Amino acid sequence: MSTDPIWEHPHDNEPEVPLTEDIAPGTANDPDAGSTEEATITIDGHRVETETGSTLLDACEAVETDGDVLALCSYDEHEKIGPRSECRTCMVETEEHGVIPSCSFPARDGMTVRTDTEAASEARDVNLDLLLSNHNLLCTTCGKNGRCELQDVSIENSVVEPRYGVMHDRDELEPIDDSSPFIQIDHNKCILCNRCVEACNDVQVEGVLRMEGSGEDTHIGFQNGMKTMMESTCVSCGHCATVCPTGALLEQGLVDATTLPVPGFTHKNSAEGIVGEEYEHQPTQMTPMKSDLDTQNEPLASEWPATEGDD
Repeated sequence: MSTDPIWEHPHDNEPEVPLTEDIAPGTANDPDAGSTEEATITIDGHRVETETGSTLLDACEAVETDGDVLALCSYDEHEKIGPRSECRTCMVETEEHGVIPSCSFPARDGMTVRTDTEAASEARDVNLDLLLSNHNLLCTTCGKNGRCELQDVSIENSVVEPRYGVMHDRDELEPIDDSSPFIQIDHNKCILCNRCVEACNDVQVEGVLRMEGSGEDTHIGFQNGMKTMMESTCVSCGHCATVCPTGALLEQGLVDATTLPVPGFTHKNSAEGIVGEEYEHQPTQMTPMKSDLDTQNEPLASEWPATEGDD
């Protein structure tokens, strides 16, 4: 009888893609960033009354502020996706605490907030430029062109060129994950807002996506440890692509749906590489997880009733 460890002899019926046993949440378990009581605060000279659970960003959105307060990491208050103080484009200045992120700071009674001070404006501009400098700015070859929130705020803030350079000056870009027939991942356009992770884990509760790495190596990854979307446990619901503010996550049908086409260029070749070219997409091809879910109760082809013309 062999004494070899069992892991040296994997079972033949073991699934090729290991399923996630425990779904790691996005921010569902994080403490509420809102206030614990109603408050009256002053924003750019305007008196604002806020409800329990409000943040300074909620208060800013209730009035016409002097400064343009952005919030790219916040998506929908009803779905509770964000904010996480990830993008830091919502900075404001308070008399009590100095420059702070308004999206995750509770609206406390008696606070005085300014959005147009030099310190607050510079903080927002610097953080927006940092996002742009780490983003593939070949907008005319992107399927999200004209629908990109980062593009919108850049235009609104009259950004001509990021002060810290642009990504396509680099020698090498990250390859696109084009393995899935439904959703494409372009890490060169990810701003690490975490919206997709929260949508996947806290809203859809599928437990597919997560943030991996640290520092400049931080990127979207998969909870089952695989390297491509096709190998993940994705069920192709598409919610991650819906909440993505840029072209980092995009439905395959919109990949080359550019509003300003450039002859000779496509979204795929703009990033100088594709991961998953070995997958030959068919219109009905599904990721392994989705395929298992949809076919587990279907009869085998040999059990289908015969139709006229069959031999």
